[in-house]
Amino acid sequence: MEFSPVSQQNLPRQIADQIRQAITEGTLGADERLPTEDELAKRFGVSRPTIREALKRLAAQNLIRSRRGPTGGTFINRPDLAELGENLASSTRLLVGLDTLSPEEVIQCRLELEQLCAGLAARSRDETHLAQLETALADQKRFIDLPEQFCQADVCFHRALVDASGNGLLKLLMYAVIEGLQPVSNMIVFRYPERDLIIDQHEALIEAIRAGDEAGAREQIARQVETLSVQMSRARDESRRSRA
Repeated sequence: MEFSPVSQQNLPRQIADQIRQAITEGTLGADERLPTEDELAKRFGVSRPTIREALKRLAAQNLIRSRRGPTGGTFINRPDLAELGENLASSTRLLVGLDTLSPEEVIQCRLELEQLCAGLAARSRDETHLAQLETALADQKRFIDLPEQFCQADVCFHRALVDASGNGLLKLLMYAVIEGLQPVSNMIVFRYPERDLIIDQHEALIEAIRAGDEAGAREQIARQVETLSVQMSRARDESRRSRA
């Protein structure tokens, strides 16, 4: 593992960037132990406090972890898809809230990506994934008169659909899309109690996946996203009229 000399400006950031680059390039692998602080200080030609500050930056990004004891040290973290996905989702919610991304853009992205997930799920379905979808659907039926719990069950349903696709990258990306749009979806569910329609659409989607009908599964996603888009337009129009 080779590191380049660093300039005297913002040394901790430069050191952290080099270590991060080594991780992303695969030079440093998951669970691999980093050299000691003394060794890193010698390699970079800096003080131990500077190395500690660089390691704090990496720890804040959840790229490394420390362990005490005879077998302790500083280790490269193994990526956690759920945590990375939540970071993406949080960024998406922020961008939507600040009008940098429009809900329409997120809905368009959701349509394309979730149709892909539905098609893959129909192709590679198994009983475990079908059971997860059925459980989430049962919760939606149970909470049909409780908007907050219904919304939570809806998120679980769409997460189960993404899991059923069997594609890890899609799972990561869909966190940002599903969770990023959730404040808008929640508002719609609270405002328009058409939850029986959502349940009907989910039932039809499960049947298409169970039957291995890729085209049918994609069509059900298109219908649901269209419903969401129409409801969002209604909510926006009503808000405009109330302000007029």
